[in-house]
Amino acid sequence: MGRPPLIVDAGPLYAIFDVRDAHHGASRELLENHPGPLLVPMLVVAEVAYLMSTRLAPAAEIAFLGNLASGTYLPEPVDAPDWLRIAELVARYRDLPLGTVDASLVAAAERLGITTVASFDRRHLSVVVPSHATGFELLP
Repeated sequence: MGRPPLIVDAGPLYAIFDVRDAHHGASRELLENHPGPLLVPMLVVAEVAYLMSTRLAPAAEIAFLGNLASGTYLPEPVDAPDWLRIAELVARYRDLPLGTVDASLVAAAERLGITTVASFDRRHLSVVVPSHATGFELLP
């Protein structure tokens, strides 16, 4: 059996590059020491790149892209069936509201059978009930 994968949301990824972020230390500890593959849904990649390009120096975004290229973080594509599931989740949780990026994270987790997610978005992800589990284990 391989190492358990971890799906990573934008918050922890951004925080490790921003030393002023309140979650910097916890994010760095988790992402540098987690034994499994670190999967980053493609829409989360876009969100992190945008946040870095608008809030941090270009070096942070370049380092993040380098981590994707080196395999430190593994981009997880949106499969064709995921789009319908994303739409279903956005509709079901419209009162949160659950946006497309968070819904893509849930859809990827469901497709891959993953229940552990690195995220600070407890307001959304603690409410969402994935199709394959009673809830997510949210780290850190």
